[in-house]
Amino acid sequence: MAPWLGVIADDYTGATDLAGMLVRSGTSAVQFFGVPTDDMVVPEADCLVVALKSRSIDAADAVEQSLEAARWLLAQGVEQLFFKYCSTFDSTAAGNIGPVAEALHREIGSGIAVIAPAVPENGRTVYQGRLFVGDKPLDESPMRNHPLNPMTDSDLGRLFSAQSSLTTGLVSLSTVRSGSDAVRQRLTALEADGISFAVVDTVADEDLIAIGAAIVDAKLVTGAAGMAVGLAAARAAATGQSSAPAPALPVGAAAVLSGSCSTATQGQVALYSQDHPSFLIDPLRLAAGDDVVGEALAFARDNLDSVPLIYSSADPAQVAAVQAELGVSRSAGLIEDAFASIARGLVESGVRRLIVAGGETSGAVVVGLGTSAIQIGEEVDPGVPWTISVDKPQIGLLLKSGNFGAPDIFTKALEGR
Repeated sequence: MAPWLGVIADDYTGATDLAGMLVRSGTSAVQFFGVPTDDMVVPEADCLVVALKSRSIDAADAVEQSLEAARWLLAQGVEQLFFKYCSTFDSTAAGNIGPVAEALHREIGSGIAVIAPAVPENGRTVYQGRLFVGDKPLDESPMRNHPLNPMTDSDLGRLFSAQSSLTTGLVSLSTVRSGSDAVRQRLTALEADGISFAVVDTVADEDLIAIGAAIVDAKLVTGAAGMAVGLAAARAAATGQSSAPAPALPVGAAAVLSGSCSTATQGQVALYSQDHPSFLIDPLRLAAGDDVVGEALAFARDNLDSVPLIYSSADPAQVAAVQAELGVSRSAGLIEDAFASIARGLVESGVRRLIVAGGETSGAVVVGLGTSAIQIGEEVDPGVPWTISVDKPQIGLLLKSGNFGAPDIFTKALEGR
């Protein structure tokens, strides 16, 4: 089986979000952490996903890593490249969405490419070129206070143009609602005018289907997981492909690790901790040299039968206070290193299923475990699937973006498992 879609994702949970939605749509997917080495055996799949940690690093490094991933994917024979970023367009004026998208555009000689972050089922929509989170413009949502990428504008064309020298246009909702032919004609007209990227209005799942049919042959697509589902639907309509069975989860003890400080995850942590043993990671104690990791592992081992929670999630005021004392980079690094060590210790203690909340936390856990690739399994909530590592011992990993999941997702993920 030759893969038809190659995805470059700017963080680990975003990659899993997209891959899970593809699997739900009948498209098999394998996710790699970093660009695979030449000697790695590549499992057969319709979609190969290379997950990077490039969202918040220096723009030049993000471009270099993304181009390396693109060249590897193209060497595997993929027909289409997809640059996956967050549905809340997490970035700053320095990047990294604009610089990476521009570099990929130049690398493959792409025609016009879409900017499509909408995921309607998760409340991310685009109207008149503005990105909404639920009923609020992006810059009025909790993302305005994001600790790494505060989003203070909702106009996607303006956000992208601040990061890239390439020009943008708009495909309006009225055009999208006129069908895939109208979308295709609008894109052709914009390209004829020298436009390189087009923001596409998207407020419902049927809009994704129309857009996907219009760009099914595009060399480059950029956006969030919703757009990948639109592409998969267009592909399925043409090929008649059907769903493959999801891989089975490993059997064994479970634990929950949460480093995200998003509003959604704070609610999930608060609900789960009401009736499960919970341990708080204090970054100030980590900075002081206390053996917080050892304490957390001892706590977890004593409570494995109750599926313990180990977390550092905190509200914006608490995060700001810690960052003011330790600095943003140091505080984040201390927490990530702690979770990496805790994950290793848990697996050494026999844990075979880990629920991990937060993109940076998931990245730290995956690196800490030395996980090279995962197969994508069944979704628990939209964009949040169970996955199974291909390395030994096999570990079930649920890698959750901070903003995703119902309030009871931790409990739901464990039911019947």
